Amino acid sequence: MIRDHFLPNMATKWGICSAGKISHDFTAALKTLPLEDHQVVAVAARNLERAQEFSKKHSIPSAYGSYEELARDPNIDVVYVGVIHPYHLKSCLLFMDAQKNVLCEKPLAMNAKEVKEILDSAKRNNVFLMEAVWSRFFPASVEMRRLLTQGELGEVKMVKAEFGQSLMHLPRSMDKELGAGTMLDLGIYPLQFSIMVYGGEKPQSIKAMGVCTENGVDETVVVTLKFSKGRMAVITCSSGMELDNDAVIVGTNGNIRIPAHMWCPTSLVVNGKETQYPVPKSDVALNFFNSTGMRYEAEAVRQCLLKGLKESPVMSHADSLLLAEVEDEVRRQVGVVYSQDSS
Repeated sequence: MIRDHFLPNMATKWGICSAGKISHDFTAALKTLPLEDHQVVAVAARNLERAQEFSKKHSIPSAYGSYEELARDPNIDVVYVGVIHPYHLKSCLLFMDAQKNVLCEKPLAMNAKEVKEILDSAKRNNVFLMEAVWSRFFPASVEMRRLLTQGELGEVKMVKAEFGQSLMHLPRSMDKELGAGTMLDLGIYPLQFSIMVYGGEKPQSIKAMGVCTENGVDETVVVTLKFSKGRMAVITCSSGMELDNDAVIVGTNGNIRIPAHMWCPTSLVVNGKETQYPVPKSDVALNFFNSTGMRYEAEAVRQCLLKGLKESPVMSHADSLLLAEVEDEVRRQVGVVYSQDSS
């Protein structure tokens, strides 16, 4: 049974859904936080052997060979869903119907229709749900929002952000049934950045162009967004090439730049002055860059639970739905269709 009220002196007890690479890194990130605040109490995989191997590596008390068993575990406060995104819908519904709070990896689902179904389930079951857009919780991102709120740049007129890596050798970047496509995998980062800067406002205009593979997977996409008051954003994403992966916000009184790694920022340049925000080191090898930075979203989830919130003010349900709607429109213009779009 879910706890209605979380006490500050009680640890948030995590269940991990999937024993894959991202779940490994998330669990490692949790270990950089105080044990009295965060504890992983169970992990589930599609077969028991993998779950047991994961639990042994991370010293997790319980291991399950099915997600249904994890959903039935009464000791779990919140489940981290780390399965690939074509399975986010089914997994989120399973855990929320079992009255579990959920932190689900991005993208929350394959399209806006699925996102709505997930959000409806969260409300119906009265549980906490957040899409794990970890970028928004890095200290550099927190400081950037503070500066924007204080009007440090005057009126923001332009946002430019890009994220590109050479990933086309990976099955998950080629196989459409695995949710392949640069917009959902990488493009979500510069897109959410632009929407965050403009306060969650819906773009008035969306213009997208892209290059697709023979099997209809988007490899490189460029999107121009126009917001109210003539404010613009240009985002670029690619799974076929390494880009500079920077971001810049230009206002009437100056600019803020993330010089590298815009999806996991550890440096902020404000009107030419750079400040570093390093992430902690991990005791174990990680699969992805700056992965210990997932500690910030995990702590944000704990704080929301302590306050009795059902969604995060930093990454709200409305934000997730808007992201999905813009992604749907970009894919429509570029010509990317998933089986989930017609189901």
